[in-house]
Amino acid sequence: MSDYFSGATHNLHTVRDWLRFAVSRFNQAKLFFGHGSGNAYDEAAYLILHTLHLPLDRLDPFLDAHLTDMERAEVSNILQQRVEQRVPAAYLTHEALLGDFSFYVDERVIVPRSFIAELLLEQLAPWIAEPEEIGSALDLCTGSGCLAILAAYAFPNACIDAVDLSAAALSVAERNVSDYGLQDRISLIESDLFAKLGGRQYDLIVSNPPYVDAASVAALPPEYLHEPKLALGSGSDGLDATRIILEHAAQHLSANGLLVVEIGHNREVLEAAYPNLPFTWLDVSGGDQFVFMLHRNDLS
Repeated sequence: MSDYFSGATHNLHTVRDWLRFAVSRFNQAKLFFGHGSGNAYDEAAYLILHTLHLPLDRLDPFLDAHLTDMERAEVSNILQQRVEQRVPAAYLTHEALLGDFSFYVDERVIVPRSFIAELLLEQLAPWIAEPEEIGSALDLCTGSGCLAILAAYAFPNACIDAVDLSAAALSVAERNVSDYGLQDRISLIESDLFAKLGGRQYDLIVSNPPYVDAASVAALPPEYLHEPKLALGSGSDGLDATRIILEHAAQHLSANGLLVVEIGHNREVLEAAYPNLPFTWLDVSGGDQFVFMLHRNDLS
């Protein structure tokens, strides 16, 4: 244990003490925050509250509570891993939050942070007027299964296929699907995108595929190096997976089916590559350049 953390274990006593210490260490280490929290304070509070098994939305009542020796050791350990190994917080707690939903995660899957989650929490309104009429949906590159699970809640009558190339990722998805009791509605399929789906068609296809271009992959902060490489990079311009999706989506969409895909910062590149496709760019918290929608007829 480093001198910083060995000293902290003996000299910091209250939650307030540990919160101040954590924020200082996080800022000093210049950690990257992009896996759930947006700044040092929020991430420190989350890690401390989670480690102490306290409500994540109730910090103030516990600020002056004194920690036991064992609690101090546990908090010190998790903060040290975050600082010295640059492990994303979600991997340390094995928890990722999307809205009111919590998902198990580990280093077999990318940390869930898709803008599509926001759209599913709103049942893709106003683009889908009657959520009950969605009878089938597909989540391509499902990873932890989070978008498939959100889709199951958004569209209560839908049967959902959740596809991933990684068998390890699907093991994590299986755990999350089981935790939500959705085994009868969500089918997990190991496949390279559409390769093993045969002639299946869906009313809705959503996908958060790999989309980081080669230059950006090379410049990623250390936190991202803990994530599966398969889930991040997608060729020189970040569009290799998206091209395959656009090429084959029409044959897997029902007559009025919708395709919703997240593409990161690649809007300009995508529009230049497909000047004749009438992309609809959906508004999310990050803006209107990250998620596009196409109707089946647009792809014909």
